[in-house]
Amino acid sequence: MTVELLITDGIVRPMRGADAPMTGLAIKARTVANFLPLLCARAGAKIIHNSDRGYTGIRFDTMAVGPVVLEMPTGDEPYRLVQEFIDPDEKGRTEVELRRFPQIYKPQGIAHMTAQFLQANGFLR
Repeated sequence: MTVELLITDGIVRPMRGADAPMTGLAIKARTVANFLPLLCARAGAKIIHNSDRGYTGIRFDTMAVGPVVLEMPTGDEPYRLVQEFIDPDEKGRTEVELRRFPQIYKPQGIAHMTAQFLQANGFLR
């Protein structure tokens, strides 16, 4: 079972069972998370419902670059793999997009491509 967290007003709260949202994005995130390999679970993969930044996704706490999030798409937008910064960089950015995946892939494919990208680029060990 994957850990789910809710972030609201800068406060992080764990979610369990009936407390977890049943939105389409939440279900999509759980489905993809179920297909992630063990390597991703070891990287602390968590489902995040971030109302401060307005996304639902899967967060990986990587040793190499810090948090990386697979954001679930809304509408026709693609999946986005984003590195989040703890503090804004010199340009004022709080994140940088690493990769996009179109919605044409099934959850197994998204999980596989995410894991392969993270491993191939040295984010996971």
